[in-house]
Amino acid sequence: MFYHTLGQIPRKRHTQFEKPDGKLYYEQLFGTIGFDGMSSLLYHVHRPTQVRAVLDSVDVAPKLAVEKNMLARKLIGFNLTPTEGTDALTSRVPLLFNKDMVLGLSAPTGSMTEYFYKNADSDELIFVHRGTGTLRTLLGNIRFGYGDYLVIPRGMIYQIAVDAGEQVRLLYVESHSPIYTPKRYRNHFGQLLEHSPFCERDIRRPQDLETHDETGDFVMKIKKQGSLHTLVYATHPFDVVGWDGYNFPYAFNIQDFEPITGRVHQPPPVHQTFQTDAFVVCSFCPRLYDYHPKAIPAPYNHSNIDSDEVIYYVDGDFMSRNDIAPGYITLHPGGIPHGPAPGAMERSIGKTSTEEYAVMVDTFRPLMLTEQAMGVDDGVYWQSWLA
Repeated sequence: MFYHTLGQIPRKRHTQFEKPDGKLYYEQLFGTIGFDGMSSLLYHVHRPTQVRAVLDSVDVAPKLAVEKNMLARKLIGFNLTPTEGTDALTSRVPLLFNKDMVLGLSAPTGSMTEYFYKNADSDELIFVHRGTGTLRTLLGNIRFGYGDYLVIPRGMIYQIAVDAGEQVRLLYVESHSPIYTPKRYRNHFGQLLEHSPFCERDIRRPQDLETHDETGDFVMKIKKQGSLHTLVYATHPFDVVGWDGYNFPYAFNIQDFEPITGRVHQPPPVHQTFQTDAFVVCSFCPRLYDYHPKAIPAPYNHSNIDSDEVIYYVDGDFMSRNDIAPGYITLHPGGIPHGPAPGAMERSIGKTSTEEYAVMVDTFRPLMLTEQAMGVDDGVYWQSWLA
């Protein structure tokens, strides 16, 4: 929880805020969890409630292939070929899902220019593996690049513009519960504590507020209940002259995560970066290895009875696995133990550091696989622990 403001706002909330011509700006409370969650107050040039037309609705719910999975899986993410003319939304490929979330990949070849987008169901977490661009929102813009997490609250109107000539690869997670920083790293006021692996200085807030005073036909795509609804707004969605509060998108770069290490191997929670009611997100980053004279740097075998574990491999040496490359995704389902690949434990002894980057998502409900996931599953990963 941290405060931010951009543009012009009145001294007192819920009071008259006059335009230069004497007419009034239109105030909007933008919040989550009813009136109990974080919120911001926005001031619009036009009423934000003007819908000119309601067009089609398209079913975009994930297509189920495997409902009850008990196999470790390896998905070759970069085998998903970018499609010319797609953007950060139309190129999305859902791979894993349950009732709480959807996880997938996106490889846009262009920018979102013909429409605006709003996810009315979910907070979104987008990890930038390759490429650069700008997240444009009604609350301001955020430049993004390699290693950035983009946290986008539900209901946020946005476009993603990718820079020309860039080969963009994105990992995305849609969460039906809010995405927060880990509770154990915050005091009761919400400030990140001294033992947190990152702090507010590392978090990039929106800048460069765009204010468009335009009327016309503005296409808005809204995701709700597994469908993508197309509406036409009568005014430009980016008409905010100012806002303040606690509910807004932000960026955090994985390279700004400061790993916690110890004399013996530390458990995955020390890598936690985000939390929800239904899953956690961890960042594995370059770090010194354990420094006990008898330490085994490779992770010990463990039984993830309560969680399905997903790891997205970004870059580096991936010391606990064999035959892993950037863009791969492994799924280790709850109910069976998993651990380092054969030889990885022995290889790790005597090593002093790792240069890996990876993103881990641990869910509290089992994950199902989509038809697209089965198309990039190597089919044999579950046998890789056999000597």
